[in-house]
Amino acid sequence: MEISVVRQRLRETIERAKRRAVERRGRNDEAARTYTSFLDHIAIPLMRQIANALKADGYTFTVFTPTGSVKLMSDRHAEDYIEIVLDTAGDSPAIVGHTSRLHGRAIDEAERPVGSGKPGDVSEADLFDFLLKELEPFVER
Repeated sequence: MEISVVRQRLRETIERAKRRAVERRGRNDEAARTYTSFLDHIAIPLMRQIANALKADGYTFTVFTPTGSVKLMSDRHAEDYIEIVLDTAGDSPAIVGHTSRLHGRAIDEAERPVGSGKPGDVSEADLFDFLLKELEPFVER
């Protein structure tokens, strides 16, 4: 293969990669703004409501709000929690729920999108359904 062809195709690849990176950063910035609003107006208040309702039924959970996420954690075991985060690692950002549960000596962890996962499309009902499903193993005992 001629060096001129190699160099031309390599330059095209580099330029394409740079354009994709700029587009991805733009999508991630927009998703971060949308996600921050989602946290402040939907996720944190809903998690607090759930924690209060669980306490009334004898299940002690606390809500933590580290930067960029919200976590509903069992007061009995720090390994038992559900955390909502914005995942920007892939091509398109997604709101993801990370669940950790102590099961004997092992810790079971899982991640899955909340609703459609797309920031701006995840509703309070989507989040509530997700949390109810993920809470089942914690309240079955």
